[in-house]
Amino acid sequence: MPETTVGRRERKKAATRQALADAALNLFLERGYDQVSLRDIAEAADVSTTTLFKHFPGKEALVFDEDSDQQAALVAAVSDRAPGQSIPQALREHIKRVRIRPDDSDARLTAFIELVKNTAALADYAHRMWMRHQDALARAIAADIGAPADDPHCGALARFALEARNLGHVGDAPLRAVDAAFDLLEHGWNPALPAPVDPLSRLDTAGPG
Repeated sequence: MPETTVGRRERKKAATRQALADAALNLFLERGYDQVSLRDIAEAADVSTTTLFKHFPGKEALVFDEDSDQQAALVAAVSDRAPGQSIPQALREHIKRVRIRPDDSDARLTAFIELVKNTAALADYAHRMWMRHQDALARAIAADIGAPADDPHCGALARFALEARNLGHVGDAPLRAVDAAFDLLEHGWNPALPAPVDPLSRLDTAGPG
């Protein structure tokens, strides 16, 4: 098959996929996620539901379409970091840069963030998709330090680094929360911080009665 024909077909598939994603987001923002069906999205994009399923496995996937790009960026944050920069430092910078955060100057982005945050199905899906990168990130860390691919320390660092991004979605000081998580990853628990009190320990000193 001529290369031009293949290229044209791929461009058409990409255009259809983008049209579906755009139609879905427009409808979700306009009506709410639960009020939009897959048929509504297919009709808005002027395709059949069969075509929709060729590009996306379900409603949630229509909202998040950057999975492979995110994984590549995470791996690059480790493998392409600056000389002298530790892996946790590089991941801290990357997580703070890519965490989803509303921009007050972009009303559409702000609406999208609110949609995800207030729709349990989307919030859960976003978290699952993000955490799917754990194995790839762990392997990149292991390869960088010359450890076995299944090294548990590398797996733990990858897991906790990815989970740290969720702290950047809540609270009044999200960047501080992310920094606190990475401070723990880099330096461990600071014994100068107050330790949690075990309620049962009070029974030992309270005395009788």
